[in-house]
Amino acid sequence: MRTLTYFIATSIDGFIGAPSGDAEFFTRFMDEEFFDFLKTEYPETLPTHVRQALGLDDLENKRFDTVVQGRASYQLALDVKVTSPYAHLRQYVASRSIEESPDPAVEIVSDDVIGRIRELKQGDGLGIYLCGGAQLAGALLEEIDDLVIKTYPVVLGSGMPMFASDFRLTDFALASVRTFDNGALVRKYSRRR
Repeated sequence: MRTLTYFIATSIDGFIGAPSGDAEFFTRFMDEEFFDFLKTEYPETLPTHVRQALGLDDLENKRFDTVVQGRASYQLALDVKVTSPYAHLRQYVASRSIEESPDPAVEIVSDDVIGRIRELKQGDGLGIYLCGGAQLAGALLEEIDDLVIKTYPVVLGSGMPMFASDFRLTDFALASVRTFDNGALVRKYSRRR
């Protein structure tokens, strides 16, 4: 069975972006050490257009072969005229407002996203990368097997939470922690079932 991993960047206080959703300020922590970590450990999380711009087309998928993202996360790519942001993965976008995919490589899931994720998890292959955002992560909380949380050394005070959902306790066990000279840390948690 494949796993669903929510791989996300947050502030110390658990926000994945400003109230508007903007998270560009996190890129200032993308120094050489941190970028090397991403390139080596999670290469498939680097969008295709970024990989191409950096001459990294030859990176192989290590952990994921599928990406799922919400409408707002996908909009960030559309805003820069990229219709297939993760062309090196099978791509799904959960959206009720996009009626037709702007790219044949991107499947729009407009209803029963939980059912579609369960179906994908039953298939063969590598893991499934949940790219964001808060609404989708909240809806899929019961399906998430692992969390990989890149925590940057900033406090936002308010903004977009990691999960937009009702209150409920959901247990995860800490699997690993890695620290970086820029003050960031990456924690991996596995679901306690």
